[in-house]
Amino acid sequence: MGQERPDMDELFRRLADPAGEGWRIAESDILREWSKSGSAAMDLLLQRGERALDEGDPQAAVGHLTALTDHAPDFANGFYTRAAAYAALGQFGPALQDLARTLQLEPRHFQAMTQLAMMLEETGDTDRALGAYRRSLTIHPHQQEAIDGAARLERQQDGTDI
Repeated sequence: MGQERPDMDELFRRLADPAGEGWRIAESDILREWSKSGSAAMDLLLQRGERALDEGDPQAAVGHLTALTDHAPDFANGFYTRAAAYAALGQFGPALQDLARTLQLEPRHFQAMTQLAMMLEETGDTDRALGAYRRSLTIHPHQQEAIDGAARLERQQDGTDI
């Protein structure tokens, strides 16, 4: 493969650095790397699934993404994206299973950790949701959704939710 892969550990170090704006470039590089399955056909299935989600057709997205996860069972982003499609359909059980698989394959998948936190919060499991938000923020401390979610749940715990 003539193309050299970036040093993911270095990208995650830059992502977690609170100083400057280098984290934005690291985030973009990580997301780009996560979108590569290693197969043009599998990348096409991911793109079709993402497009179906963007167009408001999560059922079609599940179809494309199930084909992807069947053929690329070690591709974390396929499971993450299918979890989003399942969540859009209100199917939290399958969504949670896909998020668990995503995090098994890529424990630093901050998007999956934040999505997990949001789903736990929505189902009323606020203690585990807060833990997931906090874990996500240790990986990527600049995620606004995770920052807001953790702050919201911390206010609830402290009894200062307005």
